[in-house]
Parts: sequence; C-alpha cells; structure tokens
Amino acid sequence: MLNPQCFLIAVVGGKGGVGKSIFAANFAAALMLELRAEVLLIDADGKSCGDQNIILGVQPNKILSEVAQFQGSISPQSLPQILTMHPSGLAYIPAVRGPEDSLNVSPELFVKQLETISRYFKFIVVDLGNDLRELQMAILQEATAIQLITVPEVLVIAQTQRLIQELLAATFRKEMLQLVVNKFNPAAMNPQNISQSLGLPVLATIPQDDVMTVAALQRRTPFVLSQNKSPLSASYHELVRKMTGGILQRLKSLERPPVRNPQASSSDSSSAGTSGVDVMTALKIRVHNELIKAMDLKKGITETNNDPAKEAALRQKTLQTITVIVDREAGTLAREERSRVITEVLKEALGLGPLEDLLADPTVTEIMVNGHKRIFVEKSGKVQTSPVTFTSNQHLRNVIERIVTPLGRRIDEKNPYVDARLKDGSRVNAVIEPLSIDGPAVTIRKFRKGGITTEKYIEYGSLTKPMVDFLRVCVENGLNIVISGGTGSGKTSLLNMMSGFIPANERIVTVEDAAELQMQQEHVVRLETRPANMEGTGAVTIRDLVRNALRMRPDRIVVGETRDGAALDMLQAMNTGHDGSMTTTHANSPRECIARLETLCMMAGMDLPVRAIREQISSAVHLIVQISRLSDGSRRVTSVTEVCGMQGDVVTLQEIFRFKETGFDKNRKVLGQFQATGLIPQFMEKFRQRGVLVPDGIFATEQKGPVPATKRPAMPGMVSPLPNKRTGTGGKS
Repeated sequence: MLNPQCFLIAVVGGKGGVGKSIFAANFAAALMLELRAEVLLIDADGKSCGDQNIILGVQPNKILSEVAQFQGSISPQSLPQILTMHPSGLAYIPAVRGPEDSLNVSPELFVKQLETISRYFKFIVVDLGNDLRELQMAILQEATAIQLITVPEVLVIAQTQRLIQELLAATFRKEMLQLVVNKFNPAAMNPQNISQSLGLPVLATIPQDDVMTVAALQRRTPFVLSQNKSPLSASYHELVRKMTGGILQRLKSLERPPVRNPQASSSDSSSAGTSGVDVMTALKIRVHNELIKAMDLKKGITETNNDPAKEAALRQKTLQTITVIVDREAGTLAREERSRVITEVLKEALGLGPLEDLLADPTVTEIMVNGHKRIFVEKSGKVQTSPVTFTSNQHLRNVIERIVTPLGRRIDEKNPYVDARLKDGSRVNAVIEPLSIDGPAVTIRKFRKGGITTEKYIEYGSLTKPMVDFLRVCVENGLNIVISGGTGSGKTSLLNMMSGFIPANERIVTVEDAAELQMQQEHVVRLETRPANMEGTGAVTIRDLVRNALRMRPDRIVVGETRDGAALDMLQAMNTGHDGSMTTTHANSPRECIARLETLCMMAGMDLPVRAIREQISSAVHLIVQISRLSDGSRRVTSVTEVCGMQGDVVTLQEIFRFKETGFDKNRKVLGQFQATGLIPQFMEKFRQRGVLVPDGIFATEQKGPVPATKRPAMPGMVSPLPNKRTGTGGKS
C-alpha cells in the first residue's frame, strides 16, 4: 500500500496523439512549483520510445525495469542511485532509454518498489499511455485520481468513451476519473458537449498553443518551467489548484473510510428484506435486485447461445451496470470492499457465484453444497468446510438453473433432481426442495483437464508399473473390462486413463449420462442421454444409446457407468463381437461386482433365469479392476481379477493383483503393499498364440523396486515398502 500521505495521479488517454506525455511532464512540474513539494514523474507508457526523456531533456539513470529489480535498500541515501533528477528538482523514472528498448517489467516487483518510494514524495504523477495492460492496471490500483486526457475531436471522444467504459468495468470509481480537455480551441467542440458525451464533468481545459509546445520540445524543457507566466502554463497551475483544493483529499478519504460496525446497519438489512444477514450480504442482495430491474439477465444469457463474443459483450455490459449500482447504493465503500462486491455480484449474476473460486482452486476435487449456508469441499481426499456461502437458497436455485438450462435440462417441483455438467466437463448433481429439506443440494465432481496420467497413478501409489503394463496389454488386445468401485473412488478417472491404451485406429463410441470421459483418440463418437421434456416424453436412456451404438459400427463401446437394465445390453454387445468394451459400476469388491451386474440385468425386465445371466457375465466380462477410496482419502486399485468362467452355478474369479493393507503411519496414512498372487491369467495363452509377449515376471509374487519411503511425494495414495508375501490362490470366490 502506498504511503497514506502520498497522492498518485495517473495520466491516461483514450487515443494516441492527445498530448498526454507533454501534459504529464508539465503537470508534474506545476505541482512542484505551485506547492513546493517533492514530486516524482514516472513514464510507464507501454509504447514509450523515451518520449519523456526528450520532453525533460535528461539522460536516464535507471529505467523502470531496473528500478523494479533494484536489490538494495531504498532510502534517502540510495534514491539518487535510482532516480533521474531534472535540474529543476523534479524526480523522474523513465520507461526506456530509447526507441530500441521495450517496456518489460514485473507489475508485482515494481508496485512493491513504488510503495517504498512513495514514502519520500508528496505527489507521484504516472504517464500510463493509452494501452492499459497488466503493469498499467497494477499502477492504477494504487492511484488516488485518474486524469483522462482528451481533445475536442469526434474520433478521440469516441475512444475516450471506450476507455471510460473499460475503467468502470475494471471497478474503478467514476469519481476517480478527472476529465481534462487538452489542445482546446474555442472554435472547436464545446466543453459542455464533450462532458455530455462522456458522462463526466470537464475539470479543466488546456488551451492549444502549438508554437510554445514545439519551442519547449526543441529546448528540451517543460514550458511550465521555461515560460511559467504564459497562459498555457497558467492553465496548468489552475488545474493544480483545483486538484489540490479538495479533490485529491476527498478521493483519498474514499480509499480507506472508517470501518463500519456491521451491527449498526441492521436496519438497512431489514429494510432490504434480509433480516439476519450481515451488511455486505444485504448490500449484495440489494445490488442484485437492482440489477434484475435494470437488465433482463435470463434473456441476455439465452441470447448469447454460447457465443464467446456475445458472452463477453454481456459480461461487459453487466459489469458496467453493477458498478453504477454499487456506487449509487454504497458510495462510501473502501476500494477493496467495492471491488469485492462488484466481482461477487457479477459472479452471482452470470457465473456460479461462490463456486467460481472453488472451481478455480486446483486442490479442490469435489464440491458439496448443503443449502446456501453450508459448502463442503474435498481436498487431498479429506472433506472440509468452505468459508464461502451463497446469499440465499434462491440465489443457489438461480445458479442451478444457470447450469442446467443451456443443456436443455430442467429442474422444478415436477423434476426436483437433475444430472448435468459444467462447461469444463465437471459433473453436477442437483436436488431441490421438497426432496432436499434444508435447501438445494449440489454435488460437483470436478473435471481434471487431460485426466490423470499413468505416471501420476504410479507416483501417487494408486497402482504399480507392472499392473499398468498388464492393464495396457489387456486393453490393447481387446479384453472386456469392468471397473468397479464405491462412490467417489475414482472409477471414471481410471476409465479415462485406461481408455488411453485403446489403439488410435479403432472407432470408439462412448455412452454417458453426463459427458465427462476424455478420450484422447481421434475416431470417437460421444453420446449423451436426454431427460424427458415437459410433457414427459422424448427421454433417451443409456439403454437406448447402447442399442443405437451397436448400429454405428463401433470397435469399442465405452459406457461411463452401468446402473440399470443397460447392463444386459452392454453384456450382449460384449458377447457379439465388440471386444475391448469397458464400463464402470458401483460395487465394493469383484464378487460384489458380479452380483451387481446380475441385479442390473434383472432390471432389464427380460425375466431371464439367474444362471443365464451369470453365463452372459462369465462369457462377456474378462477382467474386473477394483478401485477403492481408503480411510485416509487415498485411492488405490485394490484388486485386478480375472473372470474365469462358470463352475456349477457360480461365476469363478481369479485374483491377479491385490493391495494388502498392513496398518497406519503416524499421520494415519494407510500402509500396505501391492502384491501379485503368482497366478497367471488363462487368457495369457491366447495372447501368446497371437504373438503378444507378456513377461511372466510381472505375475511373480516378488515385486522389484518398491518406492522407498524417503522418496515418496507428499500426496495421498503412497504405500510403505514392506516384504512381499505370497498370499492365496484363485478359484471360487
């Protein structure tokens, strides 16, 4: 934060050629002469060619990038090493040394240095140019006032209007914008007309005097210093008196107003119909209500039709409207509070409100909303309470509507729950009243772009390299695989990883309730279910899509999750030449997975004998990969099991790999060991006949090269290396 006793005045222009660099230099000189104060001029124009060096007639000492990287302590003794001093006493930091240089500065580093330098100056004038990028915006955040330099020309007025809208959209107060008409000629546009066009009062007019301006440039000294009694210089002194006669002090007081007692404004909350909420929440509700009156947001969102350009235009318009409303409703807010309110209302109006920051947090893997006041998140496998909340249940309902409407889905009292997805692919489930008693409940399983690589699975300790190699061979050679696991165990992520082993030349058809699979191959057809319309017709189920997929000449069918009678259709597809198909299902063990598939097949309504269903399962499914979420939040592949066939009325299973828990470490992390059972799958003989060579060593009970404890990354899922033991055999389960 800048020194509270220092005023930073930013000078910007909507278009090049308005004379803002000359203005900044002469205004800084006028401040120094009029107030006999310490003044610093900074050239931070991103397109500067060293203009201020010429205007001041000085040779640069350190340029902006060098000041930002200055390693020494900034003090009165070191300032002469940093600053370039004009003979008049005006201090100066140039942008560049000349046209051959370009301005390339870390905003964070420079602002940090600027905060220290501000201790030694009463005024800092910064020439920011007309191209506001990261550095310029960072400096503007520290500004007390922003001087907008324009000239009485139609094209320049239009560009200045654009700049004003950009600044308002960036949540700067309108009061900060001080309009100065440069190069004013009485025969040109009337200042009142300029003021009406831009929606700002004209603070000052600087008369046009090209002769004096050119002469000053030739002498390389600001005319305020060389011709201080001229009418042109007098206009600068008058502007200084206006700015320092109360404007700067008033703007400074708006930056950091006294902290208000939230309890003192409870009456405001009541009047807004928000009794029982804090002042900031009540303000956001008022602003949101006023925004709804000012704009038809629902219509605006619908009309964008996912067009990025239309979405950006709607966002800009909404942001400008919110800014005006906030300044009208709470003009005395501190700058940080004001910016936060504007940002939060914008997220609530067009985005997902408080969920936006949680979705942007890479450490959050799942978001669970239990009514508007309680939000829980999963980080590193552990569930914890989030400090963010929604303003009301209605606000939460609006966010749910915003998620499902673009997907052609709906949620209301007739259909009080829905599955959907966000733009980034994250999976969403929402339930509203009356089913959800304490308010709407939302669960978001975050989308991980690019999925989790095999290397990460091994690094996290979710499985071993021999297991990965084995699964790769099984997928490449067309085994039908079912991934089994409990809720939140990582089934879909594992399916995504394993699908990467499918050869690129094969045609894949995916079937899902809410599309979230991330196939890396090029030849992929993605199908997604559709709920019934308002008349209760037109629904398209997983079963419908699986049946249709059979007519699409697929080499592989991948079903995101089998949870109903579609299991029978999936098994029939696996048994009719569509080898290499994959799906997931909810079960806690391979044996439970078989029972689960039986139950799902019975839901198809075909009235098949149990033995017939089991024969379908035993002939269709070759491998069950069991993944589990352990007590410490880590996820492990706990079993890789072969489906061997039938023995009597029982489907026989043979475990190939397993994870054996042995206890906990001092941090309550699960310890254990991946083990091969020593049994070789029956299908390996078929692989050998095809010429596919798989080293028998990967099935040996002694696994080489366990991850040393000292090299384990601090992530969930790592295992402690323990001596291997031969355990158990296959057969009936």
